[in-house]
Amino acid sequence: MTSEFVRLEVADGVGTIRLDRPKMNAISFQVQDELSAVAAEATERDDVRAVVVWGGEKVFAAGNDVKEMADKSYVDMVGRGERLQGAVTAIARIPKPVVAAVNGYALGGGCELALAADVRFAAEDAVLGQPEVLLGIIPGAGGTQRLSRLVGPARAKELMFTGRFVKAEEALAIGMVDRLFPAEEVYGAAVAWASKFSNAAPYALRAIKECVDRGLESDLDTGLAIERQQFAAVFATEDRSIGMRSFIENGPGKARFEAR
Repeated sequence: MTSEFVRLEVADGVGTIRLDRPKMNAISFQVQDELSAVAAEATERDDVRAVVVWGGEKVFAAGNDVKEMADKSYVDMVGRGERLQGAVTAIARIPKPVVAAVNGYALGGGCELALAADVRFAAEDAVLGQPEVLLGIIPGAGGTQRLSRLVGPARAKELMFTGRFVKAEEALAIGMVDRLFPAEEVYGAAVAWASKFSNAAPYALRAIKECVDRGLESDLDTGLAIERQQFAAVFATEDRSIGMRSFIENGPGKARFEAR
């Protein structure tokens, strides 16, 4: 499909998923579908080794498109809800490191999109939140689940019950974001972080993400079983042989992996 508001820009192993729907990057039904398509492209492309999700210098995404949803019925949203969640889940399941670069507002669906990343870098003046309750609805793209896992159930409930906005410093303190930067440095810092993986062992990175994400969805014994399987599986890769041989011959951190 041709994407009008979401595109994938690739340079030096880093793929930037760029939202560009003026003025506030409202996440419309079309944007949701485009996010799913671009996430699939980022997953499939071998020249994308890590991903940055960015809404531009002014705003990450101010939420789902309320005007588009205002006249929808229960029946309408039963069908649409799966695609709404699916768009954000598609970002979460990109089997590569994903960092959200948050400038400006990340609210509602925008916050849910940021939560789907593996890590979040935010501007010092960024504002996040799940204010859906103020519209008489609830987060519908994973917010009730991902926010709770990230900051704990009590804090997540308080944020969603009140719908209050969370400024960057508080977001950092509670673990909602991972690092703060001056606004003009956020995207560059996210790209620099993602660039670290341009020559990493991609199947090992994929296995780590699978173990953590699937493990958190399971009990400890199941998580450990997933880890055992993935640990054994990476021994089938050529990169494992390269990495161990390089460690023995040259010490740590000098391996040149082949992505095989």
